Amino acid sequence: MAQWNGSDLEKVGAAEELELASERPNGTLRDAVTMWVVRSGDRLYVRSVKGTDGPWWRGTQSRSRGRIEAGGVERDVAFHPVDPGEYAGVDAAYREKYGRYTSIGEHVLTDAARASTLRLEPR
Repeated sequence: MAQWNGSDLEKVGAAEELELASERPNGTLRDAVTMWVVRSGDRLYVRSVKGTDGPWWRGTQSRSRGRIEAGGVERDVAFHPVDPGEYAGVDAAYREKYGRYTSIGEHVLTDAARASTLRLEPR
């Protein structure tokens, strides 16, 4: 598993939003989508508010690779599904970071959203 360097981890983790473009099977990038990103420990996570039915989430499944941009950092990443044991830490990170926005919490803390949780790893 690749590790984030401290500076990139801090910048991306602190960014209010993240732009995510997944790779198509032919290696080209799909159009980027804007989403909420959180840091839990030394890892970065995203979730689909539509769960695994979300179009961008389904796009991450073809190659499990893409590119992100947030906080002045642009990186090629790999998308990794997470173990349900990680959900509590990710939930807490979403509550802490976006708790002032009631609607965000209502969308990213559902069972469907949890099932779509992806860890972002630099490549």
